[in-house]
Amino acid sequence: MDNNLFNNIEKKTGVNMKDVLELANSVQHANFKDEKTVRSIVKRVSRIANKPVPKQMEDKIVNSIVSGDQKLDFGTIAKMLNKK
Repeated sequence: MDNNLFNNIEKKTGVNMKDVLELANSVQHANFKDEKTVRSIVKRVSRIANKPVPKQMEDKIVNSIVSGDQKLDFGTIAKMLNKK
């Protein structure tokens, strides 16, 4: 991919693209029915985005994903984080 594109995204968002790509690679084969796995992913996304997630919100996100009510992608998690 184009390094200039990544640099521009990093400047605008403050999010390290290396961290995002590592996270994306780690979730490709993750078991989204496993609460521990999903909780770990939610915490990583929160840390990467520098957006703390209260325990109650984390529980809601995890339960929603594990139960199959929500798919796990950055957009879904971002929407849930913004509802707090």
